[in-house]
Amino acid sequence: MARAALRELELDRILWIPTGAPPYREAPVASAEDRVAMLKLALKGEPKYQIDERELAPGASGYTVDTLRALKAQYPREEFTLLIGADQYEKFREWREPDEVARLAQLAVFPRPGFSARGARVVAMPPMKIAGTELRKKEKLAGLVPPAVANYIERKGLYR
Repeated sequence: MARAALRELELDRILWIPTGAPPYREAPVASAEDRVAMLKLALKGEPKYQIDERELAPGASGYTVDTLRALKAQYPREEFTLLIGADQYEKFREWREPDEVARLAQLAVFPRPGFSARGARVVAMPPMKIAGTELRKKEKLAGLVPPAVANYIERKGLYR
């Protein structure tokens, strides 16, 4: 998905921002430390990918609008594109300050089976057939995540 976005949207880089423990959803199953470690393994050797851990900081709100405001304050001349799945796009109007999110970043939507991206700028690629929630329930991860990440998950006993 990231490679398709880089290519099609002509992005300079992609910031991967792992979520902390926002008040509007259940906390992630894996610890922040494990999620950052897996991201580092998955992104190794990819010069256009960067991890931004700001949402993991104590007191971070976890709301996209707050993260975008902080990014815009840090990089005032940068243009941002928010990459989301069609499942999230369908719920976008329910997000905190969706108009402000759309003002701070262009939206680009990845297709997902069963979800509409009507009216959105869609990243052309075959829809992903499996969501992260379903992926974490799989016994075998070969071919679904990078081998180093699969090994890490197995070694740490994550998602069991």
